[in-house]
Amino acid sequence: MKEKQPDLTRWLPTTKKEAEMRDWDELDVVLISGDAYVDHPAFGTAVISRIIEKEGYKVAIVPQPNWHDDLRDFKKFGRPRYFFGVTSGCMDSMVSHYTANKRRRSTDAYTPGGKAGFRPDYAVATYTKILKFLYPDVPVIIGGIEASLRRVTHYDYWSDKLMPSILETSGADLLVYGMGEQAIKEILKLLEKGVPFHQLTMVRQTGYIRDRNADIPKNRNWKDSFICSHQSCLDDKKAFASNFKQVEQESNKISANRIIQEVSDKTVIINPPFRTMKEEEVDACFDLPYTRLPHPKYHKRGAIPAYEMIKFSITMHRGCFGGCSFCTISAHQGKFIASRSQKSILHEVDQVVNMPDFKGYISDLGGPSANMYKMKGRVQEICDRCVAPSCIFPVICGNLNTSHSQLTEMYRKVDQHPKIKKAFVGSGIRYDLVTESYNKKADSSVYDYLVQLLTRHVSGRLKVAPEHTSLDTLKVMRKPSFAHFKEFKKLFDRIDREFGLNQQLVPYFISSHPGCREEEMANLAVETKDLDFKLEHVQDFTPTPMTVATVIYYSGYHPYTLKNYYTSKSIEEKRNQHRFFFWYRKENQAWIKKRLTEAKRPDLLKRLFCLENRELRQKETVVKKRMPKPSGKQRRGKNRIERTNNPGLKRKGL
Repeated sequence: MKEKQPDLTRWLPTTKKEAEMRDWDELDVVLISGDAYVDHPAFGTAVISRIIEKEGYKVAIVPQPNWHDDLRDFKKFGRPRYFFGVTSGCMDSMVSHYTANKRRRSTDAYTPGGKAGFRPDYAVATYTKILKFLYPDVPVIIGGIEASLRRVTHYDYWSDKLMPSILETSGADLLVYGMGEQAIKEILKLLEKGVPFHQLTMVRQTGYIRDRNADIPKNRNWKDSFICSHQSCLDDKKAFASNFKQVEQESNKISANRIIQEVSDKTVIINPPFRTMKEEEVDACFDLPYTRLPHPKYHKRGAIPAYEMIKFSITMHRGCFGGCSFCTISAHQGKFIASRSQKSILHEVDQVVNMPDFKGYISDLGGPSANMYKMKGRVQEICDRCVAPSCIFPVICGNLNTSHSQLTEMYRKVDQHPKIKKAFVGSGIRYDLVTESYNKKADSSVYDYLVQLLTRHVSGRLKVAPEHTSLDTLKVMRKPSFAHFKEFKKLFDRIDREFGLNQQLVPYFISSHPGCREEEMANLAVETKDLDFKLEHVQDFTPTPMTVATVIYYSGYHPYTLKNYYTSKSIEEKRNQHRFFFWYRKENQAWIKKRLTEAKRPDLLKRLFCLENRELRQKETVVKKRMPKPSGKQRRGKNRIERTNNPGLKRKGL
């Protein structure tokens, strides 16, 4: 029997033929993406293209175009009426391609079959330059995480140098940073009104570049923040570090300033962001008519690993107020949480359970941090004035409502769905929000949440991220003291025993982070051993654009204090730090003993390895307990032998 062919009009066009199926002979927008096309709300290209479609425009997608041949992929739709949109995909192409040690990865999670080599390095700039060569008069808008985090002078780990704004290196006409739904709708509305593209200078959450001798467009409602020029950053690492503080603070403010930076003979202008999306706006993005499936063109090329991970997952909110020094989530998605309504989430649950290969299990009910759903400031005016990069470090803000009640209620409603056997929470949780030693204002909803989570939504392992054990390193990371993780573990263990769950707590840690030396890694090994962990989920710090940690890595200075910090940089230094995670492996033990002896840290050496003898004694005790009890005759015989062989007992006449 011949297999039924899918209706290709359910997906947005990826070929000229598919556009003709819709009777489209001209397109308004063509999107170029470094990812395969997956029509799912977890993939940015799908979201933006569906929004453009919803606004009434004709849009097509060119996923993973070939940039080596005659460039036919870039030419197949011809010239769009409004603009080309370019993104590297869901990841920075350099993070996608290389490990922390700069080794080329052999796989790509966003490509069918997991095959590597289907997108170029620095994909945004490469694609944009090709489009500008082929269609020099057609505007190009760049967006997605690669463009977003490279909007001003940034350190590029893979070339080991400071790079100017990606607007300069790519030649793009406009940059949309962060989550681009609001900006793209505003751009389309203005273009439809007849506003020339080069006059799109007042759209929030966009950036553009102008000749330095041209006037900066005026906006009476915006204040300007001038940051150090690109050349100043090249000449002075402190200037680069000080820039970051301004950029981060403006990115996280409700009413931000416009950022202006000189680059060569040009000026980069970054407009303030939009306000955090309201519930109905977030719902509208998720309620679009996604097929939730990869395009049928990939059917014979194999599964797309990133899609397989999230195909049965539900994103409940965006944003993260953690502000971790090594993380780019708040820089891209924002510090303030944008949550979906229960109605929208349950509607998506209905879609998931009716997928043909659904087996009853939701893989994740989460977000960037699973337990931030519906959390926000109690008094909005206080949030409006805030410039802090984190709402929970160095302490939890007194204005932050950390109640978990709405999240627990959401879990229970999903749990009650008749077609769901279990809905897991695969995203990591912020353990500090549910630990009373750190969250001083935690209410009863926290315990209720943990019980619901551990009894109904964990697949035997709960992931949390203390990241380190050293207090000094944790301060640089903007993470709480490891003592609070210990308190959380006690709470976890208590609930685990009370409900007979027999579950495992899985902590995540990072080596080679700025501020971390081998001594801190030895302390990490000792602390985690004392808690009976043999670590699995660990990683080496990878510098990525627009994080505090990356600024310290390159410049040596903390952008908020300009205090100098050590950072391991060589492959050998990084490898040595990483070895401490695996102190229990025989091949590492002699080396670690030697390093701690040379460092004159017998205390750490003793704590790390003296327990081996105790464990051996415990094993011997177990063996003795298992041996059968000797009979009375055997005991009497043994006693005679002992008296015969013990001169002291002979003298006492025993």
